[in-house]
Amino acid sequence: MSVAKISPGQVKIGYFIQLPVNWMKHPFLSNKFKVESYEQIAIIQTLDLEFVYFFPEKSSIDGNQGPEPETADLNQLAAEMKFQLEKKKNSRIEQAKEQRRQLQKTEKAFEQSMVQVRNVMSKIGSRPLQAVDEAAELVGTIADTIIQADALVLHLISQAGKDQESIYYHVLNVSVLSMMLAKNLGLSEDKIKLVGIGALFHDIGKLKIPTQILRKTEPLSAPEANLLKLHTKYGVELMKLTQSFPKEAWPILEQHHEFLDGTGYPAGLTEPQIDELARIVAVVNEFDSLCHPLDISKARSPHHAMSFMFKSMKGKLGANEMGQLIKMMGVYPPGTVVQLNDDRVGLVLSVNSEQLLYPNVLIYDPPIPRLEAPVISLQEGKLSISKVLKPSALPPQVYEYLNPRAQVSYYVQNDKATN
Repeated sequence: MSVAKISPGQVKIGYFIQLPVNWMKHPFLSNKFKVESYEQIAIIQTLDLEFVYFFPEKSSIDGNQGPEPETADLNQLAAEMKFQLEKKKNSRIEQAKEQRRQLQKTEKAFEQSMVQVRNVMSKIGSRPLQAVDEAAELVGTIADTIIQADALVLHLISQAGKDQESIYYHVLNVSVLSMMLAKNLGLSEDKIKLVGIGALFHDIGKLKIPTQILRKTEPLSAPEANLLKLHTKYGVELMKLTQSFPKEAWPILEQHHEFLDGTGYPAGLTEPQIDELARIVAVVNEFDSLCHPLDISKARSPHHAMSFMFKSMKGKLGANEMGQLIKMMGVYPPGTVVQLNDDRVGLVLSVNSEQLLYPNVLIYDPPIPRLEAPVISLQEGKLSISKVLKPSALPPQVYEYLNPRAQVSYYVQNDKATN
């Protein structure tokens, strides 16, 4: 796309331009926009700019520009427009600050849950009854938020886990998302909580698998793969010993790697034989595993993980469960790098269950420190996403600024609680 530098005095209605200044140094909602009035031109000319960037291919220049108002009238109209723009922009800034406050609260709640998960997993061998009780309490707290909320906000969590703690992030991710999916599928409160506790312990059998197998990034040998598959059997055996782990959740531990077409493990079950709760956890487990494989170079973004599942795993995972997962996560899940229709690049931070096409996006704006970077709601900004970008394709400075994480974690917030 061609671009030229022109003086502010050369700007006309219909020109698509970019202002070469910090977003905070002008009243417009974006640095890039199409000029629609003489008032906007007058405001641009008050910014003391030597030039603006002009994009001919995105401009629509009409030969009939209409009569230009008298200078005095134009100045008054421009002043009024500038006042309204600044008012709207200040409101947007306050909304962004509030979004950050809510995200910080959610991250704090996530960290508290992670502490509980670590404690539970450390006690499962020595104090299994206490571990299950604490897990049920954690699941109950998260489930209550999910069940009681009219609208949920799904947040991307910024903390990156240590390699040795990746299992904790995985099980918490799978538990939270599985409970959300169970709610979307219309399951009862009791079943939602069963899904949650089953998902939290779905990989517990891996405690009996040698660490060198669990952390091996190269393809496993046939004996190693067969040993790893035993984690489903070991998980059920281990949780049976606790006595307090609900029997109704056993199938989640045993069947979360079963596929509807009979190609899964350990038993090669087919659709009628697979428990409904295990089907939910299987879908979410597959999604999170695609985002976080052992070989980080093969990690998919949340958007590309869902696209892969939808295209390549039909017949293996439940169509209803997959469809509801997409509806729940949004077309652009948190963690997705996107390009907007005004060419700006950003990272999806959160989605609201009632506004899935309009996520909140952290915008790449290098003059502004990342912690102060604008977080915009696409609905309020009348913006849209033009395409999804692969993080690996980003220029180094953009990647460092947006920081799309290898470890993508999610947590929920009741949207009504923020009002």
